[in-house]
Amino acid sequence: MRSGHLVLRNSQGLPQLVTDSSHASCNAEADSLSSVVIRTPPLPFPALMPGLNSFSQARAEELSSQWKGTNFLGGTTKNFIDGEFRESRTEKWIEVLDPATQTLLSRVPETTPEEFESAVDAASKAFQTWKKTSVLKRQRFALDLQALIRQNMDTIANAIVLEQGKTFADAQGDVLRGLQVVESACAIPTTLMGEKLEVSKDMDTETRKVPLGVCASIAPFNFPAMIPLWTIPVAIVTGNTLIIKPSERDPGAAMMIAELCQRAGLPNGVLNVVHGTVPTVNAICTHPKIKAISFVGGNKAGQHIYELGTKNGKRVQCNMGAKNHAVIMPDANKDQALNALLGAACGAAGQRCMAISVAVFVGAAQNFIPELVTRASKLQVNQGFEKGAEFGPVTTPAAKARIEGLIESAEKEGAKILLDGRNKQVPNFPNGNFVGATLIEVTANLTAYKEEIFGPVLCVINVGTLDEAIELVNANPFGNGAAIFTQSGPIARKFETEIEAGQIGINVPIPVPLPMFSWTGNKASFLGDINFYGKGGINFYTQTKTTTTLWRSDDAHVAGEGASVNMPVLK
Repeated sequence: MRSGHLVLRNSQGLPQLVTDSSHASCNAEADSLSSVVIRTPPLPFPALMPGLNSFSQARAEELSSQWKGTNFLGGTTKNFIDGEFRESRTEKWIEVLDPATQTLLSRVPETTPEEFESAVDAASKAFQTWKKTSVLKRQRFALDLQALIRQNMDTIANAIVLEQGKTFADAQGDVLRGLQVVESACAIPTTLMGEKLEVSKDMDTETRKVPLGVCASIAPFNFPAMIPLWTIPVAIVTGNTLIIKPSERDPGAAMMIAELCQRAGLPNGVLNVVHGTVPTVNAICTHPKIKAISFVGGNKAGQHIYELGTKNGKRVQCNMGAKNHAVIMPDANKDQALNALLGAACGAAGQRCMAISVAVFVGAAQNFIPELVTRASKLQVNQGFEKGAEFGPVTTPAAKARIEGLIESAEKEGAKILLDGRNKQVPNFPNGNFVGATLIEVTANLTAYKEEIFGPVLCVINVGTLDEAIELVNANPFGNGAAIFTQSGPIARKFETEIEAGQIGINVPIPVPLPMFSWTGNKASFLGDINFYGKGGINFYTQTKTTTTLWRSDDAHVAGEGASVNMPVLK
């Protein structure tokens, strides 16, 4: 576990971080990034946030006035418990800062033990009635929720730009990929169907899927809408109740989705939202009423959650870190391959667990590298609402420092820096957490190759043959995804067959399955037995009940022969 921080501010009002080992963030996608914690109660939010430009200010005012559970003007984020947005009584608050300006947007509570217990009690009570609710009524909730999310997509995207730093277009994609899971959940009357078979004369055996009970979901900072929506619709339409802990760095989207669930008619207590860092995570892992935990984030946090959760008898799924490779063959469509590499490496500032972070050039494909560098140098990094921005800042100053530190380590260890994105200056945003597109020619023994950088950094490796490329990819401990760019069917078949990663792209850089399938990362990228969403999601949130019934046909008779119009006679 890494340390958290207290906040001090300099004369310009910018945060200066001081280590506080008593607080560590458990749901960071990159484990070295820590939360920012203050110990004083929140102050009333100001009417004007001087660090935001006029456009961002207008979005912050609009969001703060229209949504109950969150604030973007320096106020507080609420707990959502038993259908109510409740102000926390905590004395520990976490600052949410705009990554482009370091402007204070909101203060997130470290949910108290009493508040957490209230959330579990509400979910437990609601489960007693929700599990008996018809599948058609649960489907109706999903149908109404998908309509509301679609209507509010741009509004949720605005919140993501402010808190997380993505470009507006990328934030819209974040919401859309979550919405697709909701749409898939609308098929629950079909996907929840059981099976029945007459196994012997007059004897039937049938199976059906029944809910687990109170479940929990711990979400990361890098997809504030999509990851909560991986779990909320699937858990709820299968008859469970859910407690979600969004990232303490950007909880706004999750709070807005919770409010949309309420507008869609979800009964009180079926969905609850709590906040915090290690204490809240540990409470989720140890509470006896919580039956299952879904987690997306870094490896250290995921390993802790998996071990503690399973130790306490819970079903756990953890999607964790990655080091995804793309292999470029000499016969690849050069234009397509280079554009795909840059989009997959630098989109969302590289803060994706399916980002391409290593490009493996085979043989003569090495001749593509100079043009790759030229194209990368033209990528525009800027604040997410700015016209022409192709990717935004990374989420925290600590993330920026870590990324630049790994670039520096590569340089010291002998790597060739082909394009250096350190010390990136963006006009009008001098305090942003900006890192420009970076390309580094590395070898497999370097720190920058071994670690998940989680920034807009692409490591480049040259090999002689496809077999060497496959050996390199398979030697990597992670297994989220891998891609190949080629125009040869046999080469693509060999790659797909021999690569060990769980999600393979053939001329597709980020092969994330749509929700009619399931997420299938493997090796060190996943802990658990059952995958996220799709059929895997349905199975994760249900258990199978089997019933065997015997009704003998010989026993079928009418207790009397009914009315007779004949003259009664003695028989």
